[in-house]
Amino acid sequence: MILVTGGAGYIGSHTVRELRSRGADVVVYDNLVTGHIEAVGDAPFVKGDIFDKDLLVKTFQDYNVDSVVHFAAYSLVGESMTNPAKYYRNNVAGTLSLLDAMLEAGVKYLVFSSSAATYGDTGDGLITEDSPQRPTSVYGQTKLMMEQLMSDYDKAYGMKYVALRYFNAAGAHISGEIGEDHHPESHLIPIILQAALGLRSHIGIFGDDYPTRDGTCIRDYIHITDLADAHIRALDYLKSGGKSTYYNLGNGNGFSVKEVIETARRVTGIDIPAKVEGRRAGDPATLVASSEKIKRELGWDPQFDTLEEIVASAWKWHSSHPHGFAK
Repeated sequence: MILVTGGAGYIGSHTVRELRSRGADVVVYDNLVTGHIEAVGDAPFVKGDIFDKDLLVKTFQDYNVDSVVHFAAYSLVGESMTNPAKYYRNNVAGTLSLLDAMLEAGVKYLVFSSSAATYGDTGDGLITEDSPQRPTSVYGQTKLMMEQLMSDYDKAYGMKYVALRYFNAAGAHISGEIGEDHHPESHLIPIILQAALGLRSHIGIFGDDYPTRDGTCIRDYIHITDLADAHIRALDYLKSGGKSTYYNLGNGNGFSVKEVIETARRVTGIDIPAKVEGRRAGDPATLVASSEKIKRELGWDPQFDTLEEIVASAWKWHSSHPHGFAK
């Protein structure tokens, strides 16, 4: 049995759906502060906080859990800069609580939702797993500290982990039944599509004076189902005796904010209004992944590898669920 913390959230719920479609036994553990029970489907669900060590241990024992996929964390870069205490407490101390519960229950496999934010601003080249990790945000710093916790628990207790450093998760399940629904929404593609739906007056572009081809930030976008597939491959790798390691997840192609907006205009057929605003604290100019390591070692191969496909799947969800999971 696999326990998925944060399994009612965006990436967690898509991973749960993908796991179950492949016949895996899954239990979702989420406090529903940012997640949505509607996204869980008919998977077994435990409402609980990651700081509730006793409930975690009980859940591990009741469901005979042998591995964990860990998504439970706060992830707003801007908020992390203005409220660092919230991020260190939840992300770092929360992960410590989870690791201690795993240790007590004898659960020894962990796949962890890390982030490209652990690298910071590395310049224009492709980021590899060996690129320096110098986070420019508190959020990125907490993810780096979470990786360090897992490394130390592996060395001391033999707890094996894979940290997946992903770039910009995007898109929605191909069925259109589940998708992205954050409050507040902070990801670029859903914000653009909310503007297309008239739920926002415009899309704000945070700075157009970066050292990039059109002055706006460049990011690597990866489809949510491809992300889910990578988590499953990482779990299989650990259970077959793999050593603790880390992988980048991205498409290897960078698109600027202006290019994403233009793609959304083509996909939706709507002239989405945009307005340049001031820079946002903690935003590197360029983040583009090299994912050659996971492709080579785990055979991972993104199936949704064009920006048009990613945006189209998101539009299918948002246009049919303009207010997310709310009725």
